[in-house]
Amino acid sequence: MAKSADDPRTFISQVSLVGRSSGAVKTLAGFKKAHHTVPDAVNAATSRFLAQLCAVELQAEAEGFFQRARTGMNYKRTAISLDVTSPAAVLTAKDFTLEIAYALEDTDPASYAVTRTLHGLRNGDVAQTPEFDALFAGQFSAIAFALKKVVRVEAVIDAVEGLDEDAALGVTYPSDYRHCVLSVADVGAEVRCDGATLEMQFARSGSPRELVEAFAAVRSAFKLTQDRVLAGLL
Repeated sequence: MAKSADDPRTFISQVSLVGRSSGAVKTLAGFKKAHHTVPDAVNAATSRFLAQLCAVELQAEAEGFFQRARTGMNYKRTAISLDVTSPAAVLTAKDFTLEIAYALEDTDPASYAVTRTLHGLRNGDVAQTPEFDALFAGQFSAIAFALKKVVRVEAVIDAVEGLDEDAALGVTYPSDYRHCVLSVADVGAEVRCDGATLEMQFARSGSPRELVEAFAAVRSAFKLTQDRVLAGLL
């Protein structure tokens, strides 16, 4: 059976699933209270320091994903590989790529952020399987999508505000229009648009299937408006 335009499998290769977490630098395994002080700025030196501190946690998490993916997805040695070079790790499998990266928080250098990005989803059918969903259950809270072409944020705002009052789409934005936040009725997420990308942000972390299906609902809502700007976004 042919896939419809709104079937998640038709566009899953174009999206990135993003999960984020954070913590205090002094809680990392490599931090020795008797010898180290927490960073007070973000620069090359403190970033190298973080890379040393987070090596244990990064290696453990990356290796855990490698082993679970290898057994859960039944991958042979040639179908999966792992490269860990702190503060980042890249797990490359025949069906996807997972990147894990540590970085100091710009606004609070005493804290670090971990970003997990799943991309390069090369097989939409595999991404819908229970095994794949279980592998990444609860890992992601956002789904990012590069727009087909750059749009003016003001044009997106005007298009939503020009819809009928009973339309499924709503919009909020700052006074400088650097971005706008779209909401879709019955979808528990906000969609941030900066003119080049859309990032759909969820209140709680979910599995790939949950996020992609919600994104499909947003995509459908855009197309149903029949508005050229909105329908053309995705």
